[in-house]
Amino acid sequence: MEKNHKRTLVTCALPYANGPVHIGHLAGVYVPADIYVRYLRMRGEDVLYVCGSDEHGVPITIKARQQGCTPQDIVDKYHKIIKDSFSGLGINFDIYGRTSSEVHEKNASEFFRKLYDEGKFITKESEQYYDPEAKTFLADRYIVGTCPKCGAEGAYGDQCEKCGSTLSPEELINPKSKLSGAEPVKKKTTHWYLPLNRYEEWLSKWILEGHKEWRSNVYGQCKSWIDGGLQPRAVSRDLDWGVPVPVEGAEGKVLYVWFDAPIGYISNTQELLPQSWEQWWKSDDTRLVHFIGKDNIVFHCIVFPSMLKAYGDGYILPDNVPANEFLNLEGDKISTSRNWAVWAHEYLEQFPGKEDVMRYVLTANAPETKDNDFSWKDFQARNNSELVAIFGNFVNRAIVLTHKYFGGKVPACGELLDIDREVLASIPELRASLERNIEGYHFREALKDAMSIARAGNKYISDTEPWKVAKTDMERTGTILNVCLQICADLAIAFEPFTPFASEKLRKMLRVCICAGVDHRQGEQQTVNTYKPGEGAAIHTVSVASSFDTAALRASCPGAACNVCLNWDKLGDAAILPEGHEIGEAELLFAKIEDEAIDAQLARLEAIRAEREAAAKAEAASAVTPQKDECSFEQFAKMDIRTATVLEAERVPKTDKLLKLTIDTGIDKRVIVSGIAQFYSPEDMLGKQICILANLTPRVIRGIESHGMILMARQGDGKMRFITPQETLANGAEIG
Repeated sequence: MEKNHKRTLVTCALPYANGPVHIGHLAGVYVPADIYVRYLRMRGEDVLYVCGSDEHGVPITIKARQQGCTPQDIVDKYHKIIKDSFSGLGINFDIYGRTSSEVHEKNASEFFRKLYDEGKFITKESEQYYDPEAKTFLADRYIVGTCPKCGAEGAYGDQCEKCGSTLSPEELINPKSKLSGAEPVKKKTTHWYLPLNRYEEWLSKWILEGHKEWRSNVYGQCKSWIDGGLQPRAVSRDLDWGVPVPVEGAEGKVLYVWFDAPIGYISNTQELLPQSWEQWWKSDDTRLVHFIGKDNIVFHCIVFPSMLKAYGDGYILPDNVPANEFLNLEGDKISTSRNWAVWAHEYLEQFPGKEDVMRYVLTANAPETKDNDFSWKDFQARNNSELVAIFGNFVNRAIVLTHKYFGGKVPACGELLDIDREVLASIPELRASLERNIEGYHFREALKDAMSIARAGNKYISDTEPWKVAKTDMERTGTILNVCLQICADLAIAFEPFTPFASEKLRKMLRVCICAGVDHRQGEQQTVNTYKPGEGAAIHTVSVASSFDTAALRASCPGAACNVCLNWDKLGDAAILPEGHEIGEAELLFAKIEDEAIDAQLARLEAIRAEREAAAKAEAASAVTPQKDECSFEQFAKMDIRTATVLEAERVPKTDKLLKLTIDTGIDKRVIVSGIAQFYSPEDMLGKQICILANLTPRVIRGIESHGMILMARQGDGKMRFITPQETLANGAEIG
């Protein structure tokens, strides 16, 4: 890997601490970032991996109101759930901090104050929505109404979750406050704004001219914003939860979460490395990479860089901002409010020992260029037909046969045949492709490269059939198994970024260790995580220089003396494991997932879908159409509404909705054609007393003259029922 920097700072978008993380978050941000970090560390790079909970903003306060507790209670609860979920999936940040920390409040306040003192903000008075009953200004998410685009009820003032349209409160039909249900009014308020338009020319040169290598979705969104003309953006808002605006006359105002949150990356770094944090944020030797979802592109590519530019003081800018699209679930958009999601913490409870399976499937289906879909059947198929049947099967056969024929020791490699040389030669080629794809942020393709190594090994052992060769040629059998074991070691390296738990288990079986790179979780002390030969999961640390020294790392590793220390440079080496090296017993890397486990997940989702549809129908049924225009008593008196009894009823041929009814009106016997067949059968109508509009002008329907109209009640969901007297009356009784 070509390097023109000493270190890489990797950040992940701070998840909102108003709920757990789900597979959409994992696929969009955290799994790809973890793959990248693990790869860089395997390459001997010095990497700092930073994330934390975003604990301010309106979603937190909404959740607190819903649950009848304080915002602090909410963030404390979900910070732990999120942090444990990441750890459970092997996503181990050097620091996972919080924007509610004292360090962050101090940093965010100082950041605002410096820009304020230097005149980098402008102030604007504007009219914003205000709840006259709750006596508070309303954030967009506190305003709900009917979506003007799709007509859905319950759309927020910033977005309709049903159709995905971006909205403003002014566009909502019949807007209401979520706090009190009152109709919001406009009220004047003053806020500070960052004038992004001042940085438009600089951003255009930096991004549009200088970063054409960024992903098309990132570059395209930035170009669209810049070409459309950037506008000043508020950095404060009226709210009682957040970092208080640190100037006089700002009572009741806090820093807007979009301004507050990205500073959290810096605060978290300071908390971890109080003495050396600046080398990660203010040194040209550091490369900064933000991993985000597409909904955060503008904030990380335009807003945060503009903040850093305005602040000055040598802050570096991102070298790349890999942003994924969205992941759907079973063909439907993931939605936390509708509980349409696979939650990380629940997955870990329901599928213990299957952490790598989810990482693998989310990478295989990564929404890198367009929205993609997660399905439980695909999850099961990839586990059973790829991880179990290819990767796991090959490793198991190689290790079991080595114990059977060579007492668990790596046999000597004799003369290589063409088939041996071909499979060994394929590994360096796949390694080169794997490196290009990871370094280009194409993790889905990189995973295919890693799996291709396993496929090559599986095919090789099937084609060479060492269990048959052993009957006549043990030397040749040894050569075959030597090649197989070298490929197993290759897999322990290649899959470390993708399936770290399986890679650890494989290293334990091979009795090798791995130099995984600097572990900054120890703060200022620079340490290295390695795995002791023969002990597998046992972790120990080796101190190295504060400026990362790859040679010192390798030399200090306990596995170096016996030549069983793995690192990325060894991938594709035909002699990773020396002859006579003793390996451990075989263990299954992956276990088959049975239909019952998948059916349970599908049943859960089906129940959620059914509940959602029932709720939607109930809501539609209760919807009331607006009152029609007023009419005078004289106009109403012209309508002759009477009781009548159905004498005969039959379906109108070649129609689905029409019934032909012969009725007794007390005045005469007549025929009415009515579109009620989807609600009533002819048998249902016989003998029923109904109400009709008797003096409606006759009209011909399907060749039948219809003389009158039945009075029906129609619900919002389209359901219709005829109106009948509470007790039987004489036919022809007038209603009015």
